[in-house]
Amino acid sequence: MPPTNPFSAPDSTAGSWSADRPRPGRLCAIHQPNLFPRLATLAKLFTADCWIVLDDVQFARRDYQHRARLAALDDIEQRRWLSISTHLPRGRSTPIRDALVVEPDRCRRRIAGMVGQHYRSSPHWAALRDPLDAVLDLFDVTDRTAAIAEASARALLNVLGWNGEILRSSRLPARPGRSQRLADLASATGARAYLCGTGGMRYLDPVPFLAADITIAPFRTPAEGIWQAGREISALWALMRLGPRALSEETERLPAATAARAGSLSGQG
Repeated sequence: MPPTNPFSAPDSTAGSWSADRPRPGRLCAIHQPNLFPRLATLAKLFTADCWIVLDDVQFARRDYQHRARLAALDDIEQRRWLSISTHLPRGRSTPIRDALVVEPDRCRRRIAGMVGQHYRSSPHWAALRDPLDAVLDLFDVTDRTAAIAEASARALLNVLGWNGEILRSSRLPARPGRSQRLADLASATGARAYLCGTGGMRYLDPVPFLAADITIAPFRTPAEGIWQAGREISALWALMRLGPRALSEETERLPAATAARAGSLSGQG
């Protein structure tokens, strides 16, 4: 199966996702596109073999779909918001995939300037420079905030050496109901285990997953070291502090990642 193109145009099915479904037995994560996602989110996606981009739910301005919190390289407590100015053509009911970038040139300059200001002095900057440029170039070909956010997450995953597959919820069959829909999405990909973060575990109904013979694999990150602020700041900080290889190794050693992988393998029968 050819690799997913991380920077393809959002309205084309060629390259941006595959019509083929992932092989059975894989781990599946379902998450909204986030702009340069937080470390905990990136770790969950990195652990998964398949990321279903949840692109057809309501856009939330107070979430991370169009913004990221950057931490200074030498002071994690010094933080600034980076955001993409976004217009919702249908108001609060606008789905994520339909949110539009406002003043794309200004947004592009803001991202380039702030990311560079925070992390250009890192010895690992060279690993990020080209992927960042590819994300910035998307402002010339799309007006969709979700496309930029998804590409930024893909860029970080690719830097870490992720070889998974990306699909979109809007193109997969699913029934209504929060937990039922997630179970159907995971089932449609052939996944045998669903990676669920701490927030999702509070509301998830296991019944639809049991009916689909899908294991729910809780995913949690530690509360110390680089993970201490992993649910608050962009993974860019950890990537630029440690470098791609060290960060991928840290993620692979997570107890949650190890347990999820073992659960998926044992669930294949």
